[in-house]
Amino acid sequence: MSGVQLKTADELALQREAGRLLARVFAMLDTKIVAGMSTLQINELAERYIVDELQARPASKGQYGFAYVLNTSVNDVVCHGVPSSTQLLKDGDIVNVDITLEKNGFIADSSKMYGIGELSYLARQLVDDCYQALWLGINAVKPGARLGDIGFAIEQFANSKGYSVVREYCGHGIGREMHEEPQVLHYGKAGSGMQLKPGMVFTIEPMLNQGSAKTKTKKDGWTVVTRDKKLSAQWEHTVAVTETGVEVLTLREEEAQR
Repeated sequence: MSGVQLKTADELALQREAGRLLARVFAMLDTKIVAGMSTLQINELAERYIVDELQARPASKGQYGFAYVLNTSVNDVVCHGVPSSTQLLKDGDIVNVDITLEKNGFIADSSKMYGIGELSYLARQLVDDCYQALWLGINAVKPGARLGDIGFAIEQFANSKGYSVVREYCGHGIGREMHEEPQVLHYGKAGSGMQLKPGMVFTIEPMLNQGSAKTKTKKDGWTVVTRDKKLSAQWEHTVAVTETGVEVLTLREEEAQR
């Protein structure tokens, strides 16, 4: 457990509130993200809502020198897509919106895929399968399980559907800092890795590619794309290990029945 910050009940309550507020940001965006808008407009909507409506802090802004409150990763962008006034969403696009929010000293991190207009069958399938992979990873979380169980569940499912799992980027512990221990890989061997204990809080955020798992970073130093230009999808939640299983701190209203 070296370096892992186990959260107390009081700390978990604060982080749960950050997660609840972050879910509200996505609920607001659900009716706003449409064809013709720029990815920078998504950023501006989220920033105003987080700061003015929720009285919270967009934790990504300024982190590692990043100038925006969220990432917008469109089509073949795997992660870390930079919002732009010139990138306009169009019918058939898939876009991952990745947002962090800090309230009362604790951070929550989540991302969601949006389909713009009518998606191709393969694009819709990728988005849906990646979402299922996320939940298979979440459902592997319980006291006594191992980090490798999460990665194994995700990788086995992804491979069975013909997708590759991006390996360079992973989930992470989160709390007062955006990135804490442990690292949470989305591939691995069942029964391997650190044992999960109540109070651990981390993200699970699988990135699945239609083609090769190979990626490259664009010249802006941020945007990661698939090398073969095929589509990539990602979903993310912040979760806590409880005494009896797992709690999804960033659960959205439409997911409440899961």
